[in-house]
Amino acid sequence: MTTIIEIQGLTKNYNSLTALKDLHLSIEEGSVFGFIGPNGAGKTTTMRILTTLLKPSAGQAWVAGHSVTKEPEKVRRAIGYMPDFFGVYEDMKVWEYLDFFAACYGIPAVQRISMIDDLLALVDLQPKRDEYVENLSRGMKQRLCLARTLAHDPQVLILDEPASGLDPRARIEMRELLRELKRMGKTIFFSSHILSEVADICTSIGIIEAGELVASGDMAEMRRRLRAHRLIQIRALGDPEPLRTYLTVHEQVHTITGSDEADLPPDTLRFDFSGSDADLAGLLRDLIRHDIPVIGLHEESGDLEEVFLHATKGILN
Repeated sequence: MTTIIEIQGLTKNYNSLTALKDLHLSIEEGSVFGFIGPNGAGKTTTMRILTTLLKPSAGQAWVAGHSVTKEPEKVRRAIGYMPDFFGVYEDMKVWEYLDFFAACYGIPAVQRISMIDDLLALVDLQPKRDEYVENLSRGMKQRLCLARTLAHDPQVLILDEPASGLDPRARIEMRELLRELKRMGKTIFFSSHILSEVADICTSIGIIEAGELVASGDMAEMRRRLRAHRLIQIRALGDPEPLRTYLTVHEQVHTITGSDEADLPPDTLRFDFSGSDADLAGLLRDLIRHDIPVIGLHEESGDLEEVFLHATKGILN
């Protein structure tokens, strides 16, 4: 895979305040990277440096092979940026708004006609083509601003809180739009506080706290780091007590809970397992050999909110 965003030792100081401290990060082309952290953690500062709007105090970053400090014009050609507080010209019609920004990128008028139609189709705003921007709902304005970032067909999209302030329906529409952009091969770097949506969309995430990256990795890796042991649910046919008895003496099984201790069906047990995939397969094989009827087994996936809370408390290492 090709690295399309590379950050090395990025630091930003405001007098005595350190907004970013020695940030290192690599993002692969075609990935969807979720950048999460509490308010004031450094997410927006990082994005403003990547979009050449802010100069770092130390360190360097490259987007699509171009230095954000030495080649800002080339970086701007490679990216589409949607800030957390976006500006719209409300006295323009929707098509005029897109036409204006396309013209700013030097796209010829003949090409802009079909391009505007394509962008409106992508963000599902064709019926609003001749509406004034001021008449759009907040969700429609967000989608219009996202369309604006695509006017010059950038390789990388940098989106600061793209679902901020949206109602549930509009968040779903934004999520589906990001999925479509992912299918189109765009690299997406976006921040969000809506952690469940980050988990649903992203291929990898980074968690930042007080200007420092405290954890990063692909979604499977981050969930594995949530707890030392894997959490397994197993379902028995009938009475689960013979199953519990067998599991109790297994050296890789820890902390067995049932329906009397957790919100589980009466035929289901949950346990921590410290073995590998092969060990888990061996456990299932041994249960069958001992005539213990098992009709279901699966591993629970860690909740991203827990990962976030663990990481920002310094538990992940």
